[in-house]
Amino acid sequence: MTEVGSTLVHRVLDPRSAGNAGTHPTVILLHGRGADENDLAGLSSFLDPRLFFLSLRAPYPFPVSGGFTWYEMADDGTPDAEMFRESYDRLTAFIAEARRDYPVDPERIFILGFSMGTMMALCLALTDPGRFRGVIANSGYLPEGTGLDMRWNELAGMSIFLAHGTHDPVIPISLARKTRDLLQKSDASLVYREYPMGHEISSESLLDVSDWMKNLIEDPPGISAGN
Repeated sequence: MTEVGSTLVHRVLDPRSAGNAGTHPTVILLHGRGADENDLAGLSSFLDPRLFFLSLRAPYPFPVSGGFTWYEMADDGTPDAEMFRESYDRLTAFIAEARRDYPVDPERIFILGFSMGTMMALCLALTDPGRFRGVIANSGYLPEGTGLDMRWNELAGMSIFLAHGTHDPVIPISLARKTRDLLQKSDASLVYREYPMGHEISSESLLDVSDWMKNLIEDPPGISAGN
């Protein structure tokens, strides 16, 4: 467990097969509500061995079940504006610091979220699409009422893998389909998959993500994996 500056607590997981590269394709992991920086760290064992991982902790304690959260929500799912903006700003600052202080290949940065972490990942990517090689959005959706300026007309180089469970009891699949429909209207390269699972990342979905990421790691920057 460590910190870059004072922005966000996180874990560092080195590549299992780094070769001679000075910098590495990098995945930034954003957990869901009530979890912490350890929650998604185990995914590193199932993804490309060349990847460098930074698994982040959300800044706010979540008293209901322990762990941490990126923000609180109103009954209609709208994020608390102040908490959301604080998390968004700290994530933006963290990514800049990571590019400076860690062996991160700036042209091959992926952001992987689960549940509320997916909300943050999509917001980061859609407001600054040139920063990321790809986005893996698991069991989440694009929240409304954030006040952010989404750059819908600048997504031509953005690759997004959107996965959701058809039996998700926490986040209805209708919200994932609404996000899919929004992204399909843009020039982003979107892969959308539904799986017979609940609120989780299944072995099947993880295998599909692994194959999708491998193509993006190996393709020159600016070339997106197809649907």
